[in-house]
Amino acid sequence: MARDKGLEELMRDELSSSPGLSEKAMFGGWAWLLNGNLLCGARDDGMLVRLGKGQDAWALRIEGVVPMLSRGRTMQGWVRCGPDVYGEDRLRKDLLSRAVEFVRSLPAK
Repeated sequence: MARDKGLEELMRDELSSSPGLSEKAMFGGWAWLLNGNLLCGARDDGMLVRLGKGQDAWALRIEGVVPMLSRGRTMQGWVRCGPDVYGEDRLRKDLLSRAVEFVRSLPAK
């Protein structure tokens, strides 16, 4: 899978002020970790966001947000967003800030 440099830049700009953030190649794209826990990712098929199990229903009601699949299985608590979603500043910021809030609640690795 090819990387989406434009999406990576949008996400990097949004997340840059988060202490404990790191980045690395992962899932055929680019991923961000917060205190060692996977937070989100960017791939050519969209923005991946970790909201936490049972905390993604609100996002799944948004057109263009779907459950994240890995090897044909739904990844509970993860969503994938297309360009119509991550291109909207308000939606992208809301999704990423809620992901940061959830991942900050996890023990650091």
